[in-house]
Amino acid sequence: MIVITGADGFVGRHIVARLTPDGEPFRALVRNVERARRVLPAGTQIVEGDTTRPTTLGPALEGADTVIHCAFLVANRKERPGATYREVNLGGTKNLVAAAQAAGVGRICVMGGLGTVPSPHDAYVQGRYEANEAVKQSGLGWAIIGPSVQFGPHSAFFSGLAGLIRSPLPVVPMIGDGSLRFQPIWVEDVVTCMLKMVREPDAYNGREIDIGGPEILTYRQILALLMRTLHKRKLLVPGPKPLARLGAGIMEAVLPNPPVTRAATGLFDVDNVAGLDSVERNFGFAPLSLRAYLADHGVE
Repeated sequence: MIVITGADGFVGRHIVARLTPDGEPFRALVRNVERARRVLPAGTQIVEGDTTRPTTLGPALEGADTVIHCAFLVANRKERPGATYREVNLGGTKNLVAAAQAAGVGRICVMGGLGTVPSPHDAYVQGRYEANEAVKQSGLGWAIIGPSVQFGPHSAFFSGLAGLIRSPLPVVPMIGDGSLRFQPIWVEDVVTCMLKMVREPDAYNGREIDIGGPEILTYRQILALLMRTLHKRKLLVPGPKPLARLGAGIMEAVLPNPPVTRAATGLFDVDNVAGLDSVERNFGFAPLSLRAYLADHGVE
């Protein structure tokens, strides 16, 4: 029995969709059952629970042998009272580890992020790093996957950029000078890697693997590629990172769902890349490129 936390989120939904036709028993752990019923396949075993509320986790984990942990507050979502990056990402993971230990769960596989390192001045990155460390020190079997930015239907990163390009603004503002490098990877390829980690414990136990797609692109190149796909021509305007953070802070203060958060601007501090052969070397297949995906599907 597999339990998927955050099963109604971006990656969680793809994992559920992949497991459903396989007939593999799983439970979808979600905070909002009604929303989950709208986005998950009919017949999915849905259980209500919240990693920040430990008392809700025991029943969900009963009889489970593996947890796929996707319930994180991502950087493009702003913090709220009772739902901060540390409370959800670190505190929630610690609660989940404790509940898994109590329930006799054998393994936890974590949907992390590429290049998660100590960052004391960044609450989001530091929380994700400490969450990974809590899993590693849990005494459970574990595996962690760290993808670069993911593309696919309703990807927050690419939908946000497409929204900027489609906006009535005559220019597209950038964070920084556009030279930061990313290695976009298809969400379905990330799911394939995660399920290999789940199904082949001997091969992946105790491993933290960063992955990316088959091409490294600068931020400027990604925007140019999206503009060509959307048949838009606009000037790309560099913006100082401190100014971007200031603007994000103002938007967080006045908007319930700001298009950019301060945590998201922090992701533009270092290159977000792994080895070009990271998927093929570690998982044995060639991932889909962003260019090929956009050619077939456009911007979804």
